[in-house]
Amino acid sequence: MANHGRVAFETLGCKLNFSESSALLRGLSEAGYARVDMADRPDVVVVNTCSVTDHADAKCRNIVRRAKAANPDSFVAVIGCYAQLKPKEIADIEGVDLVLGAQEKFNLAGHLESQRVRKAGGDEAAVVERGEIRDVRAFHPAVSSGDRTRSFLKVQDGCDYFCAFCTIPLARGRSRSADIATTLVEARKAAEAGAREIVLTGVNIGDFGKSQGESLLDLCHALESDDGLSTIERYRISSIEPNLLEAPLIDFVADSEKFQPHFHIPLQSGSDAVLSAMRRRYRTDLYRDRLAHIVDRMPEAGIGIDVIVGFPGETEAEFAKTRDFLLEMPASYLHVFTYSERPKTTALRIEEVVPMPERKARNKVLTQVSLKKQWAHAARFEGRVRPVLLEADVDEAGCRSGYTPEYVRVAVAGTEKLAPGTVVDATLAGFSGGRVQGTLATA
Repeated sequence: MANHGRVAFETLGCKLNFSESSALLRGLSEAGYARVDMADRPDVVVVNTCSVTDHADAKCRNIVRRAKAANPDSFVAVIGCYAQLKPKEIADIEGVDLVLGAQEKFNLAGHLESQRVRKAGGDEAAVVERGEIRDVRAFHPAVSSGDRTRSFLKVQDGCDYFCAFCTIPLARGRSRSADIATTLVEARKAAEAGAREIVLTGVNIGDFGKSQGESLLDLCHALESDDGLSTIERYRISSIEPNLLEAPLIDFVADSEKFQPHFHIPLQSGSDAVLSAMRRRYRTDLYRDRLAHIVDRMPEAGIGIDVIVGFPGETEAEFAKTRDFLLEMPASYLHVFTYSERPKTTALRIEEVVPMPERKARNKVLTQVSLKKQWAHAARFEGRVRPVLLEADVDEAGCRSGYTPEYVRVAVAGTEKLAPGTVVDATLAGFSGGRVQGTLATA
């Protein structure tokens, strides 16, 4: 095998990006690249980008500058959503050598080989390889590896929803997925690599299998019953649209031995008027009913909620509806996003723009709501014993952290000598120092 040098990956954004980076890195390793950290002066730096917000774009630029500062001779390739949406903008960043779009990134090794030869020949100009997103049809499976605790399994890509604020359909194309049989093969790779938990991820995973006559529920049944996945102790369903989180799937999780009582369900706004302007496919009554069903079947389930503040036309009264709705909901944490204008989205047509200082103020309000929800969720388990799946990092106090089934993150004392991926019974002791503390339970 040829030795193509050392490669470092920098991944921004969602769990889907991390699963794809891991799969691409495995491909590069098979092609003769050795994985290193950025500090090790890699020959090639690959930046897998997100473009949900302007902040993500700025992060990409900073990574490129940092890579060139560490090793001026490094070859920098930028891939991912930002690369598909704004290839010329990226190509104009000093230090970028190659920009690959949504389809082209899956031939990363081939593009690197040819373009590094080009650069060695003295051609310094950045090259853009990017097709039209409407032509992207193939689904490329991916699963993250290298973590003995958790793997992210890509089960779906793209989205057909075209919400008013979102660029994802423009960056990743239409909704698509593999069939169940192919997905099980990828899941077994995670099991063989030693993962104990698999998180199902994608852009709109509730759409899984629709072109093959299958469903996400069918996939969940197959994962739980597959003999090749007996070492996987836990599954989680990542973010799923409320209109696609139907009662049979909730009931399956409630009755499952492996799927955890944890859901992450985007809301985006607690105002029906704003949801309509966002072009969301549900209203607050449906959202309320979905959460009520979860709590009825799993009273202590972890429930995460995405919400956007400052969307055009969100008046103070509409924001108050969102705040009050969230206070009413049985959530355990929020992910609060400040709306930012994204090119080619229909939200740009709405004239009633919320000033940025007001957007940031509303974010602070909901961040405080999130903290209260998080504390209240953890408090219900204080003094109780819960199973915690330990992760790799050990803090200064000798604690490994991990999650309970209900997605409470716990720092468990006395676990520094235990292997990552170990499930321990821990007695939860409430919040201290901004986190939930735990001790090993006695037999």
